[in-house]
Amino acid sequence: MAEDVVVAGVGMHPFGRHSGRSLKDLARVAGLRALLDAGIGPQGVQMVYSSNAMAGMLQGQEMVRGQTVLREIGIEGVPVVNVENACAGGSTAFAQAVMAIRSGAADVVLAIGFEKMFVADRSRTLDALESAADLDVVAGLGIQFTAVYGMRLRARLADGSIARQDLADVAVKSHANGVRNPYAQHRVQVTAAQVLESRAIADPLTLLMCSSICDGAAAVVLARGGALPQPGRPTVRVLASASTSGFTLDPAGGPSGATLCAQRAYEQAGAGPGDVDVAEVHDAMAPAELLYAEQLGFCPPGDGARFFRSGATALDGRLPINPSGGLASRGHPVGATGLAQLAELTWQLRGEAGERQVHRPRIALAQNSGGWLEGESAAVNVHLLERTQRWT
Repeated sequence: MAEDVVVAGVGMHPFGRHSGRSLKDLARVAGLRALLDAGIGPQGVQMVYSSNAMAGMLQGQEMVRGQTVLREIGIEGVPVVNVENACAGGSTAFAQAVMAIRSGAADVVLAIGFEKMFVADRSRTLDALESAADLDVVAGLGIQFTAVYGMRLRARLADGSIARQDLADVAVKSHANGVRNPYAQHRVQVTAAQVLESRAIADPLTLLMCSSICDGAAAVVLARGGALPQPGRPTVRVLASASTSGFTLDPAGGPSGATLCAQRAYEQAGAGPGDVDVAEVHDAMAPAELLYAEQLGFCPPGDGARFFRSGATALDGRLPINPSGGLASRGHPVGATGLAQLAELTWQLRGEAGERQVHRPRIALAQNSGGWLEGESAAVNVHLLERTQRWT
C-alpha cells in the first residue's frame, strides 16, 4: 500500500520584476517560508527536487542550479535532483517528491522552483522560451506559445463555440482574482474594453490576456503521513499525482494530454471532475481556462464558454478556477509556476487564502503543462489535493 503523503508546508516569493534580487534571493525566501510553514529547519529535509527552466541561458548557471541555491538556505549533504521540464517543471518536481515518499526513499522532501526571467536583453528571454519547443520544428519561425494558443482559439471563434467577449471576460475575472493575491505580479483591475483594446499579440490574443516575463519562486514541503505534526490546522493530503509526456496528435482527433493526465489522476483518486471544488489551471493565456474546463471534464466538450458565462468559475461559483489570478495575472516564472498553483490550493483547502478564499473546498485540482511538441504540450501534470478534516 502506497504511503500517505501530506503537504506539510508551502511558501512563495512574490511574483513580479525583482531587478535587485538574484535567483538565490528568490529561492531563499520561498524555501525558508515553506520550511517555517512546515515547522522544520533545513536539517529536517531529507531530499530535494529543484525546478528551474532558464538559468542556463539567462544567468549562465547550468548543471547544479538546485545545489547552488539550496546551500544558501542551509540545505546540504542530502540528495538534490535538478528538474527541467519547461513550464511543467515545478509540478514535475512535486510529482517526483510524491513518488520518493510513496516509495519509502524519504519521509520529508522539499520541492522548490525558481526563475528569473527579467534580464537586460529581453530577446534572450524570448529565445529561451522558444527553446521549450522542438527546435527542429519551430526554429526560425518566430512561433511562441501565444501563437499556438491563438490558433486554437481562432478555430473556436470560427465554429461559434467561443466569442471574443468571452476571451475578454475571462481575463477580467482572472485579473480581479489577482488583485486579491498579495503574491501576484499584476494586481490591477481591468475592464473588458481595456482587454480588447490592448496591444494585439497573436490574434485573437491581446496583451492583457497573456502572461508576461516574470521573476519568482515557490516551494512545497511534502511529508509521509504522520512524519510531521500539523497542530491546529487542517491536513492537506495528496489524493493523486499523474504525469504525461507530449505526443504527436492524431489527425483524426482524440483526447489532449491534459485530458489523458486528468483521467489518470481521477482514477488514482477514485474521484471525478464533479468532486473538484477549486482548481488552478495552466492559463499562460487567460482564455485557456475555457479550453481546460472542457479538457479536465468540468463541462462537456464545446461548452467551456457557456460554463464560464454561468458564473461557475468565479470565486463564489460552483467550481472556482484560478482564484490566485492564474498565470496571466499571478505571473508565470516558468520553473516556479506549478508549485505556486499547489501553494495556492493548499491555502484554499486550509482556509488561509484571505480575500480570495473560496467556500469550503474539500478537493482541489492543479493542472500544469509545459513545452510544445507538434501541437500538444510536451509535459503535463495533474495533482489532486484533499482537505481531510470537515469544515466547521
